[in-house]
Amino acid sequence: MEAAREKEASVFRNGRSQAVRIPKEFEFDTEKVLISRDEDGTVHLRPKPLKKSLVDVLDWLAQQPPFDEKMPEIEDFPPEPIDLDDKG
Repeated sequence: MEAAREKEASVFRNGRSQAVRIPKEFEFDTEKVLISRDEDGTVHLRPKPLKKSLVDVLDWLAQQPPFDEKMPEIEDFPPEPIDLDDKG
């Protein structure tokens, strides 16, 4: 099934906000969307990502392949001395 590329939609007022009636082909499967506007006035809508629980994130991480890239060595400098009696 090919998605519709462009379709005319109605713009109306809802209280002090402007609203756009979204055609069925463009319905979102979410309660919230993120909206942005380009300098040329083009408006973009995209589903707001759902927040994941810590358990969901940990489950996702457990399913990821191991990270086998070699990390570069980092020089560990000794801490600089601090005068704790200095009031200045």
